[in-house]
Amino acid sequence: MSLENPVFCALDTTDLGRAETLARSLAGSVGGAKIGMEFFNAHGPAGYRAVAAAGLPVFLDLKLHDIPNTVAGGIRAVLPLRPAIVNVHTAGGSAMMRAAAEAAKEAGESRPLVIGVTMLTSLDAADLKDTGVSGSPSDHVRRLAGLAASSGLDGVVCSAHEIEVLRRDLGKDFKLIVPGIRPAGSDAGDQKRIMTPVEALTLGADVLVIGRPITSASDPRAAAEEIGRSLAA
Repeated sequence: MSLENPVFCALDTTDLGRAETLARSLAGSVGGAKIGMEFFNAHGPAGYRAVAAAGLPVFLDLKLHDIPNTVAGGIRAVLPLRPAIVNVHTAGGSAMMRAAAEAAKEAGESRPLVIGVTMLTSLDAADLKDTGVSGSPSDHVRRLAGLAASSGLDGVVCSAHEIEVLRRDLGKDFKLIVPGIRPAGSDAGDQKRIMTPVEALTLGADVLVIGRPITSASDPRAAAEEIGRSLAA
């Protein structure tokens, strides 16, 4: 996947009409749209198709995490929708990730990128400790990203703070999908490990996932275009 515009707007809503309106209004000003589990659980494939009709590449953010056979089946189930990106949790292990990657290949030339979620950007070191994980967030993400790469995934979801080390560890072709992106002056919301779009792109991010700074703006398209101008400067 090659994108002239690295920004994917997160359409984190269960309102089908709003998601369709946002997708149509943002076409041409962002590189793609992200549809998450809340929207997909509410509206399923029909809702997906309604949003995809705007013509934007879609990141189907379902974060699949189950036994290998079930996750492979989940990937196969969404292949007819032709998403640009789908994701699984790296915590599901190597066998699960390999099964997901192999299932995606069944789509042939329309195969989506299969991306592994490492550590959610709403978590920090204290949260890791609570779940029994020792070491720093960076060490944890590096370990999981390395496992994803060796398991055949195309890349990972990581915070902007891990971009530099993962790019060094895993090379230029391994895709880094980065949420928790906030333009300067934006509210961090529930994100703990954030960075501006320019900073993240400079460090080597491939896709910047940006939600509320665009969708909550009084003019979402204008907000997206302003981000685009900052990246082109």
